[in-house]
Amino acid sequence: MNILYGVPGEGLGHATRSKVVIGHLLAQGHQVCVVSSSRAYKMLAAAFPGRVHEIRGFHLAYNGLAVSKLRTAALTLRTAPEDLRINFAKYRELLCDFEPEVVVSDFESFTYLFAKLHRLPVVSIDNMQIISRAKLNVTVPKAERGNFNLAKSIVRAKLPHSRHYFVTTFFDLPLQKERTTLVPPIIRPEILAARPTKGQHVLVYQSATTQQNLVPLLQQLPDQEFRVYGFNKQESHGNVQLCAFSEAGFIVDLASARAVVTNGGFSLISEAVFLHKPVCAIPIPAQFEQWLNAAEVEKMGYGRHFEAITADNLRAFLYGLTDFEKALAGYQQQGNEVLFARLDEELKDISRHHLPAEPAAQEASWGGE
Repeated sequence: MNILYGVPGEGLGHATRSKVVIGHLLAQGHQVCVVSSSRAYKMLAAAFPGRVHEIRGFHLAYNGLAVSKLRTAALTLRTAPEDLRINFAKYRELLCDFEPEVVVSDFESFTYLFAKLHRLPVVSIDNMQIISRAKLNVTVPKAERGNFNLAKSIVRAKLPHSRHYFVTTFFDLPLQKERTTLVPPIIRPEILAARPTKGQHVLVYQSATTQQNLVPLLQQLPDQEFRVYGFNKQESHGNVQLCAFSEAGFIVDLASARAVVTNGGFSLISEAVFLHKPVCAIPIPAQFEQWLNAAEVEKMGYGRHFEAITADNLRAFLYGLTDFEKALAGYQQQGNEVLFARLDEELKDISRHHLPAEPAAQEASWGGE
């Protein structure tokens, strides 16, 4: 099958997960053409030479540690016309030598629009759709309700009326919509191959590097060893080791950590849960998906959810490690086999039943479901 695969450029989590799925599709004999932007494009282009095309992507704007809704909206409005022109020119170029039969999207909009304009089936694979397609089992506090409603509106408007939604998740929720399948998180091969051990250090991943007080804060726990990634520095500060970026080094430190301190990002939390590492999650403000991941970590007994990193919060988290380890011992996942099997079935069904159609005369509707 000819598959057009869309990957957003904002953050590398989407690219890391999509890389695994794209590799599987190629191994199954499919022809895959990938479009992406920014850092994700560079990663995927290096992994799949000649198959990846660069487009203009959507970017978030920050105010300190939090996402700025106003700045993001202004940035999008300012860049959208030129981005659309460049992207549609790219799609015209793709059509010269590649005729997609299906679009697979990891929360990426432009491939979805392409599919609707050309009446192609869309298969969604991402973790965000759980906000719209499942019933939450945690109470959303008043302070988060605005972020929840905004996130739900965005998710509903993203890839509406797709043929099927594969929602990756480390927690199980009751579904509210049809054509939806919950599957375990996508785990990259390097993590699947890792052999977890219990070392003495706590792995800290700080993606928002504007928190300059992190080192002195961690030094308030002198009896704990911390290995910190995110500042891209190689420095020693007593019990705090700042680590320069190294994918191999990070995986070694993750597999041997006694616990993980991170934000609410789905990829690292999923990998930590897979390796049975207790998680202390401090979500980036105004990102409801991160808040939900952190809330589920605490609800399932896999760790703690805090609004900020403080010495007292870290002490409370480390005090409960034994209980978190017991809860995590019950988590089981057979690699990526569940997703791969369900995705293969869906593509076979599309191949049997989907008939090529002429491009749509009008633009696709962008209404929610």
